Amino acid sequence: MSVLRRRLWPALVLVVTAAVGAGLGTPDRSTPVGASTGDLAPPIAGPTLDGGRFNLADVRGHPVLVNVFASWCGPCRDELPLLAEAGRRGQPAGLRIVGINLRDGPDAVRALLRETGAEAMTVVPDPDGTLAIGWGVRGVPETFLVDRDGRVVDRRQGVVTRQWLEQRLGPLLAG
Repeated sequence: MSVLRRRLWPALVLVVTAAVGAGLGTPDRSTPVGASTGDLAPPIAGPTLDGGRFNLADVRGHPVLVNVFASWCGPCRDELPLLAEAGRRGQPAGLRIVGINLRDGPDAVRALLRETGAEAMTVVPDPDGTLAIGWGVRGVPETFLVDRDGRVVDRRQGVVTRQWLEQRLGPLLAG
């Protein structure tokens, strides 16, 4: 082997190795993670905080507000009374409010729901964050609106406001 080839060979191996390594580390963009507007809602199924069971597929035909929250989240605490009120007002139109409780103990969640008047909310515990990851949650609180066909029609990262709920829930409940 010539001197030039001996010097170029290690550089070529390094470039090819780096290119292959970079390609392996690139996420597959053809399979999006999480709930995007227009997509079918990711599944939520499992035991509820009150000892029952919940399956999002069982409430198809109803509009659903999915809220991801935690007792250790101050903004979550602030918005839960608004969600509870929205649930009471939307109940005649079939609205279901479902909370995914992220990385909490049941006693802390029950206390939070009592303090905020949200005891009627169906809560599915998510102790390891698996459900939240499936929905593409980036932080708490995060809220999703699912239409009667099971499609995500809106998403709010951060605290919902009364105005946001009124603007988004009105058309969802009318449909």
